[in-house]
Amino acid sequence: MSSPSHPARVVLLAGPSGSGKSSLAARTGLPVLRLDDFYKEGDDPTLPLVPDSTDIDWDSSLSWDADAAVAAIEELCRTGRTRVPVYSIATSARSGTEALDLADTPLFLAEGIFAADIVARCRELGVLADALCLRGRPSTTFRRRLLRDLREGRKSVPFLLRRGWRLMRAERSIVGRQTGLGAYPCGRTEALTRIAAAAEANPADSGACTASSN
Repeated sequence: MSSPSHPARVVLLAGPSGSGKSSLAARTGLPVLRLDDFYKEGDDPTLPLVPDSTDIDWDSSLSWDADAAVAAIEELCRTGRTRVPVYSIATSARSGTEALDLADTPLFLAEGIFAADIVARCRELGVLADALCLRGRPSTTFRRRLLRDLREGRKSVPFLLRRGWRLMRAERSIVGRQTGLGAYPCGRTEALTRIAAAAEANPADSGACTASSN
């Protein structure tokens, strides 16, 4: 693999499930790495459970392969391309891999509910342009998440309702946790402004628009 003419950097886009990360990422026109594709498969014995329940806790970072996600980000930043899993949330399984190529774009987004968990590692690797946490009204997030999950048939209706109520009650603490991990809390408009600023920044000045300024 040949390296791109300029090393790329990443904007990590976190936020509660249903906060609008995917739609915002699409609006930027930048390449997007879907961090949800690094979920563990449903038969993995290390998957955590919701306390006092038999439900798998897909909102725990223990249900996700952070090492593989960071490796993909590092390879994208270094070479401009990598292979990523193709994951079905409905079946909790991978169906293969696909190529992601930045085509010499110096900035890309990595979005997902666990993006904040890898802020420190990406900063240590010197590839972090910014880290953001989308926030909004818990009731709006609940409605958007439920409509999306029902439309896509992600899980059974009872599971989605149990998860939805649990996440709505916990949303403020979820945002607080992600902020504590280094993701800057903001709405969509401010997020787009910060992403545009990161895109215009000189890659050599990688500290100019990093989450360390939060």
